[in-house]
Amino acid sequence: MSAGAERQRHYRAVVVLKKDPCEENLWKCVVAFRGYKFKTLSGLPFTYKLKKGREDEFTKELWIDRREDSKSLAWSSVMLAYHNIGKIGEVVDRPKALGDIRGVSYIYGMFYRFGLIDVPDKVKEKMGVKEH
Repeated sequence: MSAGAERQRHYRAVVVLKKDPCEENLWKCVVAFRGYKFKTLSGLPFTYKLKKGREDEFTKELWIDRREDSKSLAWSSVMLAYHNIGKIGEVVDRPKALGDIRGVSYIYGMFYRFGLIDVPDKVKEKMGVKEH
């Protein structure tokens, strides 16, 4: 897929999620962004992969690639954090504000890129992310 087509896929997924923030659209966003280079609050880069299960559908487990080893991030953890967002688009100071959830530092970076949360300006600098 070309870089332009990839950007379009990301853009469309975010627009749909912002218009109708629900579990189904969040999952579509997660699928669209697999392989995308995110950053944690401290600026550490990471990507994630999704594996396919039966009937060639993605399993609801994200495989975080940050170093040599992959860590699994369960969809239930993503949903816990999602339900802890007060209001879509509001500033969330730090990952733990989304809950004491395994892998929340990765979820924080993803939710910011997806437009579900905003982050303080000083965090934007660390994450090296432009406004979206």
